[in-house]
Amino acid sequence: MQPLKIGIIGDFDTTNPTHVATNAALQHAAQALSTPIDIEWLSTPPYENAEKLRSLEAYHGLWGAPGSPYRSRDGAINAIRFAREHDIPFLGT
Repeated sequence: MQPLKIGIIGDFDTTNPTHVATNAALQHAAQALSTPIDIEWLSTPPYENAEKLRSLEAYHGLWGAPGSPYRSRDGAINAIRFAREHDIPFLGT
């Protein structure tokens, strides 16, 4: 079984408890469902560029990181909009 590929839109910070908890929650859910998962944090500045947005099609689902000040608010909004407009499942917290 191929892993479920989940992208987290946000700028990972090891000192942010919500970021650490997000990884743990996804791992816990995957384990409970016996589903392999591949989690990738997606830094927001690259998504200011419309061409970079196409790379989001590689994910089975996207999650808007909780507890962020995003390094690029525009990049985060562009990525969220792309998910919505291209029917990529999205969870915003």
